[in-house]
This record gives sequence, C-alpha cells and structure tokens, in this order.
Amino acid sequence: MTPLDGLAHRPLRPIWLCRLDANPWPCGEAKLVLLATFADDRPALLALLSRLQREAEDHLTQLDSGRSNNLTDRFLSWAQPPDH
Repeated sequence: MTPLDGLAHRPLRPIWLCRLDANPWPCGEAKLVLLATFADDRPALLALLSRLQREAEDHLTQLDSGRSNNLTDRFLSWAQPPDH
C-alpha cells in the first residue's frame, strides 16, 4: 500500500492528470488531503512529492518527444512549510 492508495484524487499515469477532475495532478483536492495526511511530517510529504515529481517528469518527457518538463512548482512549491 502506498500513501496515494487512499486518495480519491489520484494521478492517472503517464499523463499525470487527476483521475476524478482531470486537472493536473496534484490537483487542489489532492493537495488538501496530502497536507492534512502529512500535517505532522512535512519532510515525509516533500520526500514523497519529490519522488513522484521525478516519475512524472520521466513520463511527461517521454510523451512530449523528449522535451524536458520542470514540475517543481506543481509538485513541491505548494508543500513547503509556511515559514520557508
């Protein structure tokens, strides 16, 4: 079982859109649930998101004829602690 298994708003790989609302994943609902789930362990959330970002970049680069995709804002910037 992975941390994403319990999420209703999971990514549709390899296109990395939300399975429920078709927004780029992590969508707004996924972000809220992830922040609540990892409220006491922000480093674990950032580690998970970093791993998923690398996976998404690999998938999206392959789908986009090798064009590199920088997904830092989409995957990590929103999850930084407020005082960061």
